[in-house]
Amino acid sequence: MPDRVHVIQGRKRVTPDLGRPLRTPAIAIGNFDGVHRGHQALVATAQRLAREAGGEAVVLTFDPHPARFFAPGLAPPMLVTLERRLELLAEAGADAVVVEPFTSSFAALPAERFIAEVLRADLGAHHVVVGWDFTFGAGRQGNTTLLTSEGARLHMGVTIVPPVMAAGLVCSSTKIREFVLEGRVEGAAMLLGRPFEITGAVVHGVQRGRTLGIPTANVRPETDLLPKPGVYAAWACRLDDGSRLRAALSIGSNPTFAAEGRGASAVTVEAHLLDFDGDVYGARLRLELHGRIRDQRSFASADELVAEIRRDILRTRELLP
Repeated sequence: MPDRVHVIQGRKRVTPDLGRPLRTPAIAIGNFDGVHRGHQALVATAQRLAREAGGEAVVLTFDPHPARFFAPGLAPPMLVTLERRLELLAEAGADAVVVEPFTSSFAALPAERFIAEVLRADLGAHHVVVGWDFTFGAGRQGNTTLLTSEGARLHMGVTIVPPVMAAGLVCSSTKIREFVLEGRVEGAAMLLGRPFEITGAVVHGVQRGRTLGIPTANVRPETDLLPKPGVYAAWACRLDDGSRLRAALSIGSNPTFAAEGRGASAVTVEAHLLDFDGDVYGARLRLELHGRIRDQRSFASADELVAEIRRDILRTRELLP
């Protein structure tokens, strides 16, 4: 994470953590799951307003995601971990990120108190930046109309950022999840402003790839959202040393070998690292998915599977020159 960003664990920790109040903050508010192009526009707007006022661009975000708080069994899978969200917010231009614990007492705050107590009193907001569909407060009763009128009363600027569009689509976390689940990673990248990624540590698998002469790194994902099973062309970035390698990435249940005991329902993420012969066990990899090569399917023999994997590798080289 860039050194310049300050991460503050809750609005009550601002002065203890920073040793001072926030300086004329322009505050962008949201869940920011994925930090897609729409989120980036909010942060960029806060950064511009903060610079004009000689202040700081601040992000107010929440953990856990409110959907996970209210209905954990129905909440959508997160696009990124909190750690990655903070990194991406820093890259987008935030000077500080306040991670507010989303608790029952916080959820019960009426909308007017959220504005007066959280934004104005605790954070000292000079300006607030939100998206066009922003709602807040108990029962989500607050909206941009209320925020604008209360902001004027409290001498606090309010900017409403309109939808950010890409190829006629609104950039949203929901649409990105839809693209990912369909295996349409190019569409997800278009809305994210960067490739969809899977991050995780390399763990020991069943060593089948090595037996076949095509070793793979078995990655344990840190988030729940995985693309539709199939083979993808990806860049694999090793987070401990920054090295990058092409990877033919298989996501699925290994149907050719399902009878061997793991079962077709166990989904694995396995990356064959091109032009690499080394040990990556324990390393964390960030897999950036650039294109879908083919669907998952079962083969009549190991030889047929190996021949198809070699074609996957050639296609990966074509997609990632």
